[in-house]
Amino acid sequence: MLLSEVFTKDLIKVNLEAEDKDEAFEELVEFFCTVRNSNAREEILKSLREREKLMSTGIKPGVAIPHGKILLLDDIRGICGVSKKGIEYEALDGRPVHLIFMLLVPDETDKHLKALKNLAELLLNPQFYTDMCSQRDVEGVYTTLKEYEDHFIEMM
Repeated sequence: MLLSEVFTKDLIKVNLEAEDKDEAFEELVEFFCTVRNSNAREEILKSLREREKLMSTGIKPGVAIPHGKILLLDDIRGICGVSKKGIEYEALDGRPVHLIFMLLVPDETDKHLKALKNLAELLLNPQFYTDMCSQRDVEGVYTTLKEYEDHFIEMM
């Protein structure tokens, strides 16, 4: 599973305006529903919030990977958000989040586990986070993701 196929250019949002986790969920889900002409807004928000109750998905310094199972989807979808100012996310380290990789998956699939594993691999390289956060536009974010992913695949 290629992350560049999950986090497509049309689902990357730079300069998030959200100041906290709930606002970030609202902003990214609204973005997704508008781009994909989806009426699953409430289902997505409910799923993300229920998962978040178990434990914060702000799992690495500056990075959150919220995810939820969505019955109305036919395949995994990813929304990437970048915040320059940082989002109060209730992350495990207590620090703001600047990079959000939101995963939405159909109910009967484990594809998100492969996507989570691939993201974790890229995030082992601290330069990936730095380079992603420094991008100013959608093209830069997507190109950076693709370059790191291609490099990782070559190393395997």
